[in-house]
Amino acid sequence: MSERNLPRLSALALAVLLVASCANTSQQQAQPESVAAAASNKIETLAALDDKAPSHRPLNIQSWNTAEGAKVLFVEARQLPMLDLRLTFAAGSSQDGGTPGLAALTNAMLNEGVPGKDVSAIAAGFEGLGADFSNGSYRDMAVTGLRSLSDRKQLDPALKLFEQVIGQPTFPADSLARIKNQLLAGFDYQKQNPGKLAGIELFKQLYGNHPYAHPAEGTEKTIPSISRAQLRAFHQKTYTAGNAVIALVGDVSREEAEKIAAQVSASLPKGAALAKMPVPQQPKAGHTHIEFPSKQTHLMLAELGIERRDPDYAALYLGNQILGGGGFGTRLMSEVREKRGLTYGVYSAFTGMQARGPFLINLQTRAELSEGTLKLVQDILADYLANGPTQKELDDAKRETAGSFPLSTASNADIVAQLGAMGFYDLPLNYLEDFSAQVQALTVEQVKAAMARHLSADQLVIVSAGPSVPQKELPAPTDHPVEQPLGVPEH
Repeated sequence: MSERNLPRLSALALAVLLVASCANTSQQQAQPESVAAAASNKIETLAALDDKAPSHRPLNIQSWNTAEGAKVLFVEARQLPMLDLRLTFAAGSSQDGGTPGLAALTNAMLNEGVPGKDVSAIAAGFEGLGADFSNGSYRDMAVTGLRSLSDRKQLDPALKLFEQVIGQPTFPADSLARIKNQLLAGFDYQKQNPGKLAGIELFKQLYGNHPYAHPAEGTEKTIPSISRAQLRAFHQKTYTAGNAVIALVGDVSREEAEKIAAQVSASLPKGAALAKMPVPQQPKAGHTHIEFPSKQTHLMLAELGIERRDPDYAALYLGNQILGGGGFGTRLMSEVREKRGLTYGVYSAFTGMQARGPFLINLQTRAELSEGTLKLVQDILADYLANGPTQKELDDAKRETAGSFPLSTASNADIVAQLGAMGFYDLPLNYLEDFSAQVQALTVEQVKAAMARHLSADQLVIVSAGPSVPQKELPAPTDHPVEQPLGVPEH
């Protein structure tokens, strides 16, 4: 389930929107970038940058643990009279156990009721204070957030209400019935969405019996039977202080941040951190087809990728930007769209998670060209793994990555998302600083070696969704393909 009532995007969400819509494999992982606090109130124009990369201003990230065991990361930012607070719990769908959808439903119900207040009163309470509550559930994690003015007249009551929502949810029966109906309506829509059907099947094939295998939102079979007692038990088990990362960014001092973190931590159920995810088994390579009436065929190619803390992360990030993660100009976009007009868009992505997250290539193409397009994509991947990027591709990707750094940390909301991801995945405090330097120092051989170390063109799990129709030969590559993509992808 995506974040609710959230008027801002995490760094990863921002990057995904700039490139392409990404599958739910993506967690709340901030793309690692350098950012910073302005040293003055002077407004700088884009023209002033000329052809130079944006200036580098390091963050001062401070960290400590609360008495109850919550990890805290804090950045003091005095430019705006605001505070952004984000809690990240190991409470995603991977903790569902035998009840897919339990984590998503628990998270969605947090702000539906607390002692003495229903969902309307909670919403009115935040709105009346000029504050904003947000929440979301993913595979690895669940998050809650608060944005408030830093003036204590607004901040103190906003914090009190936030603490009730995260620590004392009542899971009212009428709200539970309403949200269940919303989820069930969504499952009906999924049956008409070949891309969603392909994604569900892909995770099943890729992860087998691993906790990542089932849909994060649950299924039409599991959601109806989930009870309030199950929600309460899941909340008491996973939304504990010891299982939480508290990130704060804004107009407060270290002393004030310590008091706020202690206050929030004390409001949560008591409990230790949950165990890390088990290592998934290597899946069997193969192709699964889902018959679906459509003019286009969805193609998804995947294999197990990396854990978020993998030392090759920087090299794989840059290597993937060249292959298919950087939008126009990537290998995949150039060969599949620009030279042949086979797709509206094609992208690839590594999603680092607690356990090995997926590496995914995703596209849609004309149904009658789907087999040839699939073979073309496989050949492009195999060639890239065998030969690596060119020096020009590497240099271009480095410049693009350096120039995009400020986008991922352009606001306090983006920074707080970065901190939450850093704390959740146990990344070092200097991670944002080091990542930039690591990327810029990479060589062609290092990127090639890292990509080949983690991927194999003959180990792909492939899922397609579309009609079975007679196939045509692919057009030859040209700078001006005769046939252009059909248009905006279906669904």
